[in-house]
Amino acid sequence: MDITKYMTGIQHVGIPTNDLDKTIAFYQRLGFVVAHQTVNEKANEKVAFLQFGNLTIETYENHAATLRSGAIDHVAIDVKEVDKLYEEIKAGGFHILNDSVQYLPFWEKGVKFFTILGPNEERIEFCERLA
Repeated sequence: MDITKYMTGIQHVGIPTNDLDKTIAFYQRLGFVVAHQTVNEKANEKVAFLQFGNLTIETYENHAATLRSGAIDHVAIDVKEVDKLYEEIKAGGFHILNDSVQYLPFWEKGVKFFTILGPNEERIEFCERLA
């Protein structure tokens, strides 16, 4: 099994917040720009993607942020052929947190993704931005 053939690099880091406007303002002061802003209607959360160079932060207002060190929710790896990768990850016996590949209408054409659990309870998302 070679899952690396599907991975192209880091896509984003997910940081939950209780105040999206405050979080956006903070990162803008650091030089980030709002690359995309939307609402995840499924979770009823406002979402912003903040970019600086090749670093993207996905921040979402879930009113359940722990507000302590170590509170990054997930790291997303940019992938291609996410459906095929899902099958390989499943066959590899990883702890998958989704019953199937998920879809959200983010960006122009949406994203497909799934998440696994790492050995330290960290969440790793495999995400394909649809073109």
